[in-house]
Amino acid sequence: MSKYQEHITSDYRVLLGKPVIKGTRITVEVILKKLSEGATIKALSEQYNLELDKIYAALEYASARLGDREEFVA
Repeated sequence: MSKYQEHITSDYRVLLGKPVIKGTRITVEVILKKLSEGATIKALSEQYNLELDKIYAALEYASARLGDREEFVA
């Protein structure tokens, strides 16, 4: 089991199956969006009351999913 699976889950009954931090409705998508807008990991941790390992798990999840894709559209 990958480390991110301890913190990330996807269930069709929660936000239609979007990957979220377990026990929350905070999506991996939101974390990535906020980081891309310039938020720091520390700020996200404080804003959403998340432990750092959960934010890093979201990054690991995103990396793993992108790594599954073979094509890249430029």
